[in-house]
Amino acid sequence: MRRLHARNRVDSKPKPSIEPPKMDPIKFQIRPNSRSTALFSRNPRQTRPNPSIFAISFVTSLALLVFSYVFLFSSAESTKFGIIIDAGSTGTRIHVFRYRVDRSNNLVFDFKGGPDSLKVNPGLSAYGEQPEAVSDYLGELLEFGRNNIPKEQWGETEIRLMATAGLRLLDVESQDKILEECRKVLRVSGFKFHDDWATVITGSDEGVYAWVVANYALGTLGGNPLDTTGIIELGGASAQVTFVSSEHMPSKFSRTIKFGNFTYNLYSHSFLHFGQNVAHESLRESLIKGDFSPVVDSLHKEINIDPCTPKGYLPQSSNLSLGFMAEKSKYTSELQARGNFSECRSAALRLLHKGKEKCSTYRCYLGSVFMPKLQGKFLATENFFYTSKFFRLRQRAFLSDLMMAGQHFCGEDWSKLKKKHQSLDEEELLRYCFSSAYIVALLHDSLGIALDDERISFANQVENIPLDWALGAFILQTTAKLDVQQSDWITTIFSNDSPTLISIIVIFAILTFIAWSISKWRKPQLKTVYDLEKGRYIITRIGRS
Repeated sequence: MRRLHARNRVDSKPKPSIEPPKMDPIKFQIRPNSRSTALFSRNPRQTRPNPSIFAISFVTSLALLVFSYVFLFSSAESTKFGIIIDAGSTGTRIHVFRYRVDRSNNLVFDFKGGPDSLKVNPGLSAYGEQPEAVSDYLGELLEFGRNNIPKEQWGETEIRLMATAGLRLLDVESQDKILEECRKVLRVSGFKFHDDWATVITGSDEGVYAWVVANYALGTLGGNPLDTTGIIELGGASAQVTFVSSEHMPSKFSRTIKFGNFTYNLYSHSFLHFGQNVAHESLRESLIKGDFSPVVDSLHKEINIDPCTPKGYLPQSSNLSLGFMAEKSKYTSELQARGNFSECRSAALRLLHKGKEKCSTYRCYLGSVFMPKLQGKFLATENFFYTSKFFRLRQRAFLSDLMMAGQHFCGEDWSKLKKKHQSLDEEELLRYCFSSAYIVALLHDSLGIALDDERISFANQVENIPLDWALGAFILQTTAKLDVQQSDWITTIFSNDSPTLISIIVIFAILTFIAWSISKWRKPQLKTVYDLEKGRYIITRIGRS
C-alpha cells in the first residue's frame, strides 16, 4: 500500500490525454557513481587500488632499464681491441690497443695490461727478393696478438698493417709483392681484415698521426690550436716535422684535421733519407768517396778520416763497405776513426743542406723543402729520445747539454767506451757519436732552435701513453668510425649481424604487452539500466572488485 501511494503522488498531476507517455531515445551518457532511484540498479562498490598496478609498474621500470642498458651503455662500456702493425724501416712492430667508449662517446685507452707490443727484425723491406718468406715473419706477431685478445673477440677486432719509409724506398713492384703476401696472411689471421687495410702510408700521414697521439697524451687534442704541441720525429729512414702553422702554405705541405669542435691547419712533411740510420750510411759513403775532404783532412789518398767514430775503432772489424760499391769493386779505400764532434756536426750539416740551392721558396731549412717558421712547443721523439736517454739527459734538457755529452763521447777512446757500455751492441754503441752531432745539426743549425731553448722536450711517452704514430692512427680511425656509427645508428641497428636489433624487438614486444595490460585494466566496466523515474536508459560505471 505504501508503495502504491508513493506512486500515486508522483502521477497525481492531471494529464492532457490518456495515451501512454512517449519514451526518450536511448542516450549513452556516463553518470557519476551516485545514489539512483532506478528499479534495477544497485550502488556500485567504491574502487580500491588494485595490487597488480605495483607489479605492472615494477615490470615497466625494469624493462625500460634493460632497454637503456642494452641500447645505450652495454656495448659502450665493454673492453674492445684493435691492432696496428707498424712496418718500419728497421723492424715490424705489432700494437694491441685496449679501449672502451664512455657514455660521452669518447675513447678511453687502457695501458695497464702489461706489454702491448712486440717487434721483430728486420724490416719488411728486407724481403723484396723473397716476399714468400713474409708468412713466417708475420706469424710471431699474429700469435702475440691472439695471446693478448680473448678468442671470442678476434672476429670483431680490426687489424691493419701500415708500412713506412722502409717500403717507400723500394720500387712499386716490390712493394706490391710484399703487401700481397701480407694480405694473404692477414686474411686467415682470425681477425677482421680488408685488403685495403694493408698499405704503404705517406710520410705526411706518419707525421700527422704522431702529432695526434702527442696532443692526445698532453690533453690538447680537441682544444685551442694555439695550445697544441708540434712533433719532430727522427726515425731510421726519415724524419717528420708536424705542427700547427698560421702561415699560408703550398697545398702539398698542408693538412687539415678536425677533432671535436676545432679544426687544425698543420704543416706536415716527411724528409726521406734524413732518418738517423740512412743519414749515417750516407755520411760513410760520402767519406769513402772523399766528398767531405774540405771538412776533414786526409792523411793519405786511400785513407779518409771518419770524424763521427771514436778513435781506436778499427773499420775492418765491421762491414762498412756499401753493397753496391763492393759489387762494382770501385771503392777499396777504408776509413780511419778519429772522433771529433765539431767536424762530425759540420759533416752532418752538409748532408742536411744538400740540394738547398734548388730551393724554390724563400724558406728551406732541410734540403730544398719548404717549411714555415716553427711555432709553439715541440716534442722530439724516437731517436731524439733514445740518444738523450743514452746520455742520461733529463726530458727538458737543453741542446747545449746534448752537445757537451756528444763532445765527450766522440773524443773518448773506443776501448774505454766498450768497457763502460758492455751491455750494448757494438754497432749500436758506434752510432751515438754521429747521432748526437746529427741532432744538434738538425735542430739547432738547420731548424734554428736555440741551444738553451726550453720549448723542446725529448720524450717517448707522456704519462703512461707511448708517443707512437700507430696509436695516433688508431685514434683517428676509431674516432671516425664512432662518428659514422653515431650518425648512422639506424643502419647499425638494422644490420643483419646486429644483436641490438633482436634485443630491441624483444623489449618492444614486452613493452607492448605491458601497455595493453594497463589499458585493459584501466578500461571501465559499464552497465546499462532503465530508469523508470526518468523513463530512459542510463549507462553507469561499475567499480572493479
